[in-house]
Amino acid sequence: MRIVSYGAACSLDGFIAGADGSIDWLHFSKDVHDIMGAYWKSVDLMVMGRKTWDVSVAMHGGGAARKKKKAPAKRADEKITTYVFSRTLSEIDQHGVRLVSSDPGAFIRDLKDTEGKGICVMGGGELAQSLFEAGVIDEVGLNVHPVLLGTGVPLFRDAGRRIQLKLKESKVLDGGCVFSNYTVASQSIPQIEAHMPPPSTPASDHTRHPATASPRSEPPRPSHRAVR
Repeated sequence: MRIVSYGAACSLDGFIAGADGSIDWLHFSKDVHDIMGAYWKSVDLMVMGRKTWDVSVAMHGGGAARKKKKAPAKRADEKITTYVFSRTLSEIDQHGVRLVSSDPGAFIRDLKDTEGKGICVMGGGELAQSLFEAGVIDEVGLNVHPVLLGTGVPLFRDAGRRIQLKLKESKVLDGGCVFSNYTVASQSIPQIEAHMPPPSTPASDHTRHPATASPRSEPPRPSHRAVR
């Protein structure tokens, strides 16, 4: 089964770009080059939403005027097929790029069962939000930069559930950045309510005692591609 991975270079407070779309704070290094070189060899499919596609076209060219140019999202690997999810676009006339208007979660779930390498979820948190809701993301990678943007484009949006992660690796990169890669361990919400008495039943001393409360009863807040 294919592995679906999501992540990006981000600020310490969880933004992948400033409020104006600025990314001048990103730090590029040989560390980043090596990590990304290995990563792109491990995937052959990329998925993104319409906004990310629009930004990619604006930055690198494309569209009807340059339809024979390699799709901007492909980076240096021409073997990567890109799927763009949109219900507003009518077509994308670009080699190696396919437009999808169906439900992202169901589409990716079927795609995972096909033969091939990994699947990269590219861009901001809107598409990732729906894929986390569908439970189809397997790995999360971050290249955390030592900067607080305060506001901007968030890497994560509320998926409507608590998602437990397991750390695979973490290392310090040049420039004080920290690269961390996680696997999705669980996406179920602890059923604390199931152990509580019904509202009409007075709670016993045992259920009131703070020592018996679940340490996970208060949702935590934390989460290439990890390097862009």
